[in-house]
Amino acid sequence: MDWRDYGYVIASNYRLKVVRTLLSHPKTPKQISNETQIGMTHISRTIKELSVRGLVHCMNPRAVKGRLYILTDTGKELAGIIEKDSS
Repeated sequence: MDWRDYGYVIASNYRLKVVRTLLSHPKTPKQISNETQIGMTHISRTIKELSVRGLVHCMNPRAVKGRLYILTDTGKELAGIIEKDSS
């Protein structure tokens, strides 16, 4: 894991919430939005940012609706550290 990714995620409340939400299981952007109380526009942008950094992956990219997002192995490692720090 790159510690710059850790700093990048914890620097944004949106990124932090999305990573924590995806730790349990894959979710759609709508599910993430409902759980985090963050608007869909912000969720979409945050997922894109995390995807570019290799922390989130779309499981079914060809789907028009119901795309499922999951943490990559690096994202899971990072989320584990974040959860450990918040305990």
